[in-house]
Amino acid sequence: QVQLVESGGGLVQPGGSLRLSCAASGFTFSNYRMSWYRQGPGKERELVATISRGDRIKQYADFVKGRFTISRDNAKNMVYLQMNSLKPEDTAVYYCKAQSTTTSTDYWGQGTQVTVSS
Repeated sequence: QVQLVESGGGLVQPGGSLRLSCAASGFTFSNYRMSWYRQGPGKERELVATISRGDRIKQYADFVKGRFTISRDNAKNMVYLQMNSLKPEDTAVYYCKAQSTTTSTDYWGQGTQVTVSS
């Protein structure tokens, strides 16, 4: 059974930090590109960051460059999103996505809420 389980969300003040985690199981994690997406209130889901299978390539949306860092641990089947200098506009549900590089298979987690507010 495929599972992606996000954790680490919560309420944080502007300028604060959070580290999101995504635990993967039920598929060969190291064969999948991993991404974080987010969906803010009344907004469409948008790509935040992507990391290649072997951790060599990382890509970020312009609105998080310099503030967020994506990483993965293939030995633990985990992907992370370190979020620093958080802003109120970063408030959203954050989702983990696994994308096969050889098929059209995608998997999504259930999301974790991040709220940035004073």
